[in-house]
Amino acid sequence: MPPGPVAFRPVRRLLAPAAVALSLLAAAPAQARAPREWNPDARAARAYALAREGLVAFGVRTERGFRGLLPDTTFHAASVVKAMLLVAYLSEPGVRDRDLTPDDRNELTPMVRWSSNAAASRVRDRIGNEALARLARRAGMTRFAAGLDWGASRITARDQTRFFLRIDRLVPRRHREYAMGLLRRIVPKQRWGFARAIPRGWTLYFKGGWGSGSGAVEHQVALLRRGEQRVAIAAFTLSNPGAEYGRATLEGLARRLTRGLGAAR
Repeated sequence: MPPGPVAFRPVRRLLAPAAVALSLLAAAPAQARAPREWNPDARAARAYALAREGLVAFGVRTERGFRGLLPDTTFHAASVVKAMLLVAYLSEPGVRDRDLTPDDRNELTPMVRWSSNAAASRVRDRIGNEALARLARRAGMTRFAAGLDWGASRITARDQTRFFLRIDRLVPRRHREYAMGLLRRIVPKQRWGFARAIPRGWTLYFKGGWGSGSGAVEHQVALLRRGEQRVAIAAFTLSNPGAEYGRATLEGLARRLTRGLGAAR
């Protein structure tokens, strides 16, 4: 598929039923803002992506707008979808208004922090794909499709940056600190790509997905937060020559997309 041009679009309001519109409003972070006098270097990221082997797509989003390369191309989510499973589980009617049990934590913590596939399967079997679909609607995703196998769910860079820019506000307040703590404390052996490129002073909340070390798939999606400022980035790669190559691509994209953030206020 030939790569398309880098697109810049203001963040658009989605036409939605009143109930969905209200939920989106409630999900918006209070006083969230984009870093002043900073714009992502999407041109450099695009040139870098087009020079890499395999298929590469990315997106970067702030409150001011969105830029990306192949932002609506769908990819198998792999373990990136575990962030959605986390938020969907904590939003379930039987969970959102009560304290978490040890059993809850024994599924969610390994699912996110060290990416347990067995825990993800149990969580998805408990809540079902409809819970993921409900979350996608709340987050304003337009191309998400849950798969029979959770890893085969389809995601796009545009949708995932929309989700991660407000991920904390999509989690019920009662469970927000716990959920964001999991995304902040991914185990060290999985902190490649974005985690090696984020400027000082920013807190990183992220989830990755990969192809069992083959390099077939290497993805990451993240929220960067400093005070009231926030930036969401997503990068998806397909058909890498190897896992390390794909992870280097993720790091290279993040370095270009966040260039100048350390100085932006």
